[in-house]
Amino acid sequence: MNAVIDTKPMQLDEQALERARTHLDDGAVTPSYGPWREEVIKLLNDALATELVCILRYKRHYFTAHGIASPSVADEFLEHANEESAHADKLAERIVQLGGEPDFNPDSLTKRSHADYNDATDLKSMVRSNLVAERVAVEAYRQMIQMIGDKDPTTRRILEEVLAQEEEHADELLDMLKD
Repeated sequence: MNAVIDTKPMQLDEQALERARTHLDDGAVTPSYGPWREEVIKLLNDALATELVCILRYKRHYFTAHGIASPSVADEFLEHANEESAHADKLAERIVQLGGEPDFNPDSLTKRSHADYNDATDLKSMVRSNLVAERVAVEAYRQMIQMIGDKDPTTRRILEEVLAQEEEHADELLDMLKD
């Protein structure tokens, strides 16, 4: 099999570097970010809504969990809530870096969230609803990463980090259901 060898010298695009010297008020967002930046901001705001709804669900479950196994499960809910809060912070920070505004509007959170809020009262239903939400988040992040591709490596890296932790959450919740 004959491989095609690229013999072009590796050089930076000097014109793109020159364009980066302008519009300093845009911060890290250079003209090469392209027209898809607004779409990425919308995706990130929807992901932010998902994280915020997950925080609220986990906090409710933390405070209302009861039963023989509840202390350890409740502690796990609190840990997950705190980790979801860190995800929300990362997403909001990236939205601002891209020149957008993070949408924390409580009136539209559940409409924009990929995951549902659930006010289950028994421990098994709590764990199950959180597992469903984590699986939905995993799928949403996977799709976002695929859509963003190489267009925005920084956003992709953030989403990959969040995805890895959401997968851990799903595994932990599944283990709780099996016990």
